[in-house]
Amino acid sequence: MSDELRIVHSDEEIVVVDKPAGLVVHPAGSHSGPTLVDALGELAGGGPKERTGIVHRLDKDTSGLMVVARSDEAHRELSRQIKAREVRREYLTLVSWALESRSGTIDAPLGRDRRRRTRRAVRGAGEREARTHFEVIERLPADTLVRARLETGRTHQIRVHFAAIGHPVVGDPEYGGAGRHGSERQFLHAARLELTHPGTGERLAFESPLPPDLEDVLARARAG
Repeated sequence: MSDELRIVHSDEEIVVVDKPAGLVVHPAGSHSGPTLVDALGELAGGGPKERTGIVHRLDKDTSGLMVVARSDEAHRELSRQIKAREVRREYLTLVSWALESRSGTIDAPLGRDRRRRTRRAVRGAGEREARTHFEVIERLPADTLVRARLETGRTHQIRVHFAAIGHPVVGDPEYGGAGRHGSERQFLHAARLELTHPGTGERLAFESPLPPDLEDVLARARAG
C-alpha cells in the first residue's frame, strides 16, 4: 500500500491531490498522527482553521483524487459547487457478489448508526438524503467491479449503500466485506474528479489509476 501523496495539479487557487490509503485528511480528536493538511502545509489555504482548505474528504483508507482550496474565495466557490452538485466524483469499487443490474441508483437516506456512533446506516439518526449512481464495469467469478458516482456526499455513502443492498465493498471491515481476496482495506478509489476552476471558470477533469494494492486484489478476484 503506497503512502506517497501525489500532487496532480497546483495553481494559485486550488491543489488537486491523489491521496494514498492510510492518510487521514484533517486533524481530529481521535487522531494525532500526520494528515493530508499537514502534508500540504501552506498549499492548503482557506476555510476554517481546523479544516483548512478542505471542501470534501475521503475516508482514511479510501485512496484517490481530492481538490483542496488555496484561498477563502476558492473555498467558498468549490463548496458552492459541491452543494449544487456541480462537482463530478466517480469511484472504482469492487463489491461482493454479482450485481443483477448493469446500472442503477441507490436512493436511501443515511444517518448515524444508533448503536455504533462511528458507523453510518440507512435510516440512521439525523438522516439526510443520499444517492449513489452506479454502472457495472466487469463481472468477476464472485464479485462485481463497479463505477460509482456520488450525487450527494455523505460519510461512508458508497460503503453503506452497497452493504445495504447486500453487496458490501470488498475488504471493508465496517460493513461486511473484510478479508475477501486478501484485501487489507476497502476496495474504494476516487478515480475521476471534474470541477469548474473557481478562478478561471474552466472545466477541469482529472483521473487516477488504481493503486498497486487494489490491482493485486482485483487480480485475485479475477482468478476466483
